[in-house]
Amino acid sequence: MRITLTYQTLVLSLTLLLVSSLVLGQDSIPRPIVRDTIVLDTTVIDTIVIRKTLNRIKHIPRGVNLTNPVISFKKTKPLKDKYNRFRVPSFWAKENTLGINVSEAAFVNWNAGGNNAISGLGFLNFVRNYKFRYFNWDNNLDLRYGLNAQEGRQLRKTEDVIRLNSNLGYRRDTISNWYYSVQLNFNTQFSNGYKYPDRETPISRFMAPGYFFLGAGTSYISQNQKFNLYLSPLTQKSTFVLDQRLADRGAFGVKAAQRDTNGTIIQEGKNHFVELGFLITNNFEWEAAKNVNIKSRLNLYTDYLVSFGNIDVDWELNVRLRVNKHILTNIGTHVIFDDDILFDEVKDANGIVTEPGVPKIQFKQVLGIGVAYDF
Repeated sequence: MRITLTYQTLVLSLTLLLVSSLVLGQDSIPRPIVRDTIVLDTTVIDTIVIRKTLNRIKHIPRGVNLTNPVISFKKTKPLKDKYNRFRVPSFWAKENTLGINVSEAAFVNWNAGGNNAISGLGFLNFVRNYKFRYFNWDNNLDLRYGLNAQEGRQLRKTEDVIRLNSNLGYRRDTISNWYYSVQLNFNTQFSNGYKYPDRETPISRFMAPGYFFLGAGTSYISQNQKFNLYLSPLTQKSTFVLDQRLADRGAFGVKAAQRDTNGTIIQEGKNHFVELGFLITNNFEWEAAKNVNIKSRLNLYTDYLVSFGNIDVDWELNVRLRVNKHILTNIGTHVIFDDDILFDEVKDANGIVTEPGVPKIQFKQVLGIGVAYDF
């Protein structure tokens, strides 16, 4: 039997084959199996393409901003300002000053006359102040020593100070400037003092005298700590004269030695003298103008037991004119009156003191130009 395939028959056969393959063919992703309208498997598996290598872009469009991760320090500049590390806030305020003042006079063929002279004054000041809420603690150590050299004579002392002040205060609240205070003061000197031109018999020495004040009272301290007023109705003043020769003379208020009619010492003088009285101190600092600083320190003391009403005065005023950070000019005055310090002592032919002398006002004025360093 001969079968003849026409063009229409061939097209119909291919169409039926294509339809059957589409209907009966299986996809790469299995379809969920449905049985009695319950879906038993809904997992869908997809294809993930992972490339092992990436083709480098050879031609970068002008509008695309791509940079290579390269680190370079060629254009790095050092910091101009020092890096400020974080520090825990401190409630201490400190001040350290070291300096020297110099004054000089020189003459060469000077018709009016004069002697070459030079004076030097070295000073060192330490300040440590603590303030936090209810407590305030001020500490000040002042050291000064000066010498003068003049043509035709030996060195002479012009300044000699060792002074320590400490004031501890407590207040009830942070608004008030009034404190319950305890204060300590100590004063003495470094080396022997003489009544020139006599260099054999010192009129003062280290701890002769030495003054120690300790008392309790109240203080008014300003917020900027530039003004401090201390009132103490109960303060003990101790005077030390550790040089026995001066103690035997009864210098600076201590009990003198007992002597017989020939001037021989029967009982040595006392080296310690205690007083109890009222003390007022005031420390004041004021910026009068730019680079002009004024400091005042005032102590007033009277004794209850021996000489109530006789006021011991110790007042020091200093004006500092700063030229720049390290060069300054200092003008200072110092006034002292103490009825225990006597002058114009009178002795008889045997060396026995017939007139102990009288108290006088002591005054000192200083002018100097020097260099100071704060650290």
